[in-house]
Amino acid sequence: MIEMDTPSSLATKAWTPSVVFSDVDGTILNTNHCVTKTTSAAAFELHKRYIPLVLVSARMPEALDVIRQELYCTGPTICYSGAYVIDGGGTELLSCPIDTSQANEAYAFITRTYPELTVMAYGFHNWFVADRTDARVKREETVVGVQAHEVNLQDVIASQGIHKYLLVGEPDAIERAEAELSAAFPHLKVVRSSPILCEIMDGHVSKTVGITCVCKHLNVELIQAMVFGDGRNDIDMLQAVPESWAMANAPLEVREAAAHITRLDNNHDGFANEILTMLKRVQKSESTEK
Repeated sequence: MIEMDTPSSLATKAWTPSVVFSDVDGTILNTNHCVTKTTSAAAFELHKRYIPLVLVSARMPEALDVIRQELYCTGPTICYSGAYVIDGGGTELLSCPIDTSQANEAYAFITRTYPELTVMAYGFHNWFVADRTDARVKREETVVGVQAHEVNLQDVIASQGIHKYLLVGEPDAIERAEAELSAAFPHLKVVRSSPILCEIMDGHVSKTVGITCVCKHLNVELIQAMVFGDGRNDIDMLQAVPESWAMANAPLEVREAAAHITRLDNNHDGFANEILTMLKRVQKSESTEK
């Protein structure tokens, strides 16, 4: 049940999270894929209070570097929707690549069954594509600010290790691919992250696994975390944490999965508004106690 107008637990108590986790695209970034000044300012307030802001993204590490700087993120980063987690210095905390045989079988199935889709492969700090001139690849390069490596994908799968496939295409084709790949490869995690994007990872991967890893690294409990997300691939972590926030722009099924819904969407600083509201409440409580 969605309770847009019901005061959240945060509205009645001065609770301070030990860590804040946030999805990136559609959540902490606006639709222009930018960090606004207000969001940066809210992140700085967290930074001043030594509350880590941890990005939980489907992106590769290098596609988060500039964003992390703008948001004063100095600690861990969760990449590939939980398949790869690194600390602030780049040291690996968790790595869960797709089994090589499964990766090969899935790639063969995809290219045979969905020739209309663009396939991208990601492993560790690398992004691989078969054709950099593909318009969808060019668009993704523009969005994330990273260049893909043009390679023979079958060779890379065998030698490099793959954390994630990203399929890009029209909504109908992506929806069909999600359903059929999920049935054909039950040991893989197949989920649409947007109407035109479908991610494929090892079946044990989830954003909840990623945030649990980071909480252990930071020596805090999940119950002490605050989580923000907007996509279907955020649902598991929104359900794992009591103080979970779905963005106002999230689809209905995502909003229903979260404990709370932001008052504003990602184009109107929805994340920042809730963070600043929470911190003002904490500051007021601290002043009262004095």
